[in-house]
Amino acid sequence: MFNRPLNVARTRLFWRRLFAVVFSSSSLLSSFGSQPAKAQVTQYCQLSPAAAREKENLRLSALKGNQNAQARYQKILQEQAQDLRECRSRTWPQIQALWLRLYPCDIQPGTIDLVMDRIVNGGYNQVYLEVFYDGQVLLPATGNPTVWPSVIRTPGVENIDLLSVAIKKARQRGLKVYAWMFTTNFGYTYAQRKDREAAIARNGKGQTSLYVVDNGSQVFIDPYNLQAKRDYYQLVQEILRRRPDGLLLDYVRYPRQAGTDSIATKVSDLWLFSPATQEALFKRAQNYKGLDLIRRFLSKGYVTTGDVVEVDKLYPQEGEPLWQGRIPPPAEKSIQPATDRQPLLQWELWQLAVAHAMQGILDFVTIASYPAKQQGIPTGVVFFPDGNQTVGQGYDSRLQPWDRFPTTLQWHPMSYATCGNASCIVSQVQRVLSMAKPGTQIIPALAGQWGKPVSNRPPLEVQMQALRQFAPQLKGVSHFAYSWQYPQNDSDRKFCRNR
Repeated sequence: MFNRPLNVARTRLFWRRLFAVVFSSSSLLSSFGSQPAKAQVTQYCQLSPAAAREKENLRLSALKGNQNAQARYQKILQEQAQDLRECRSRTWPQIQALWLRLYPCDIQPGTIDLVMDRIVNGGYNQVYLEVFYDGQVLLPATGNPTVWPSVIRTPGVENIDLLSVAIKKARQRGLKVYAWMFTTNFGYTYAQRKDREAAIARNGKGQTSLYVVDNGSQVFIDPYNLQAKRDYYQLVQEILRRRPDGLLLDYVRYPRQAGTDSIATKVSDLWLFSPATQEALFKRAQNYKGLDLIRRFLSKGYVTTGDVVEVDKLYPQEGEPLWQGRIPPPAEKSIQPATDRQPLLQWELWQLAVAHAMQGILDFVTIASYPAKQQGIPTGVVFFPDGNQTVGQGYDSRLQPWDRFPTTLQWHPMSYATCGNASCIVSQVQRVLSMAKPGTQIIPALAGQWGKPVSNRPPLEVQMQALRQFAPQLKGVSHFAYSWQYPQNDSDRKFCRNR
């Protein structure tokens, strides 16, 4: 998913006070220190270090078999869940979510409890749990009918359903769980299947995304391919059997290329060269002239005056070349010589090619979100605020038409801009707000850590304060990611160093 000024003394003072309190809320930083300690407040519903330590000590004792500690631990979880609900109901943002990836080592007793406790400690009331990424799925090996391997493949633990466990543990703490999934990026394992070769997207240079994305693990599929759609539909259905509170569709786009290739300026830059995409494109023709010109344009990347003359001769009974969306010029212009008509036809064919590629993404979103819609489970789409931009005569190579995503879906713009302060992040959110129809639920994703700047971004609390000006349009914000806030714990869990 990631590709997304207080002075120093004041920041440190703010941070010390921020953790000096238990769940509560306020809107004024200036109120810190002006009230008795028990009435001190924070904007983010975070748990005090003392309360977090007490809970952790009880968790550890319960893990060792102490029944009294177990009972007290469960009681504290319920109390804090209620406190969190009350705090978030009166505190902006009403939704504060954290992105989380689980690992095979998380099957160790107590590990999921620790992770979910820390999320509650941070004032979060939602978890975006990654369930499909890098070509593997968070389903038990014995209950995985999909074409992708399970995240947990260790012999002897094939029955452990880590997704169901995580949902249960989260709900015990008052957390809602959204299943966060890669979408058109099916992963390297999918590309290894000989029976799925036709489903892989290709550009006009004969490349798949394996050859244009740096890490060599991202495999983007042809969104028009029926097999790919069936595979993904089945995957979504299996995830929804665990009844998450929501679904999040990430990588809803084409691959981002590097350097000058990051801008698509010609047909060969587009991912139109797999069978299903081409077949669907040809079906957009509304007469033989239109079909012939589309074929010529796709094969060469342009049409010449000679092509226009030849097509006119081949189909003399037809008027203007037609395809979906094309409004033919007035009759007097239709009889102009081919030299005058060629520039417009070529430009319109380029626009058709780009629109066709984008429509594939939109159609795939409709299919991917349909099972959740049937069950009344909310779905969100994750996108880059600049992923739909035109650049000169070209387009951002990701071709991410998020401004045309259904407004019935939640919009999750990855507002990851880096400029050393929050101004560029605010600009990204403003762009989304300006293009969204009224009523669209927008939940920006921010990258960073609490209390300190990272990767040329200010601390999360500074970013949050900057976005608060957009309330009540923004009722939710998410933070990428648990691994950024607890890098040591994330690494320990990844490599089974937890004890």
